[in-house]
Amino acid sequence: MKRRFVTAVLAAVAAAGVWSTAGAANAQEIQLTGPLKGAPAVRHLRLYRQGRFEIAPAISFSLLDEYRRTILTGARLNYNLTDWLGIGVWGAYGAISTTTDLANKINETAPRYAATAVNVNHTGQYPNFGKASFNDQTARMDWVLAPQLTFTPFRGKLAIFNKIFVDTDFYVSGGVGFVGIEERGPCGGKGQTSCADPSTFALQSSTQVSPTFGVGFSFYPANWWSFGVEYRALPFAWNRSGFDSRGAGTNGNFPDGQINSQDDTFRFNQLITVSASFYLPTMPKISE
Repeated sequence: MKRRFVTAVLAAVAAAGVWSTAGAANAQEIQLTGPLKGAPAVRHLRLYRQGRFEIAPAISFSLLDEYRRTILTGARLNYNLTDWLGIGVWGAYGAISTTTDLANKINETAPRYAATAVNVNHTGQYPNFGKASFNDQTARMDWVLAPQLTFTPFRGKLAIFNKIFVDTDFYVSGGVGFVGIEERGPCGGKGQTSCADPSTFALQSSTQVSPTFGVGFSFYPANWWSFGVEYRALPFAWNRSGFDSRGAGTNGNFPDGQINSQDDTFRFNQLITVSASFYLPTMPKISE
């Protein structure tokens, strides 16, 4: 019995000592010595971007279009000041423009008479309205030119089935976009032709200035080239249908018989781009 009592007392004393020691414990800075002292986090890292010119032919596809889809061909030119920051320009030309199913249905089913004369393309005058293509009045994107900065915050390796490893980076770009568009011109205002006249459905060229940003991935199967995919947005307002939809009534929410800037509606104008990049010089720098 005495032995058990002594054992319990000693255990309690030991526990109290451990508790007091733990409560007074302080963190201690560990000083690295030897070959690891002052060493970088990664050695012999391929700097795929730093100090290199990038030429990237690309093809872009517009997304979520209401009336007209556009395929743009172009290129991105960059000079990479560091491995994480580059300056350059992206440009593209609207090589292919096709109408959507919605536009085709409007073209086929919309009546051509006095009540629709302002909004739907037609030939002739009252009361003899003939059919003309609605698709000829839908706006399209002709070209884009965008000076931009590119920031590359993350990089690593992509593993495919744990057999193939590809160097990969994630980048964000942003700048100012100059966008050439064709849309239905102004009509119905003071001194202008009535919007019911067939001649007013012809498209007119103009330039929109818009912010632009993109995010994407680049994959490096070799030292001198890469391929990638990018999402890009060009937010601005334009009249994609050629309709008179605003300008009169409460807050201008009703048609007013005119086509002007009040009929423009805001859209994000989204694109998916695939590209292949080629670098000069062909060999990347290697870190320490």
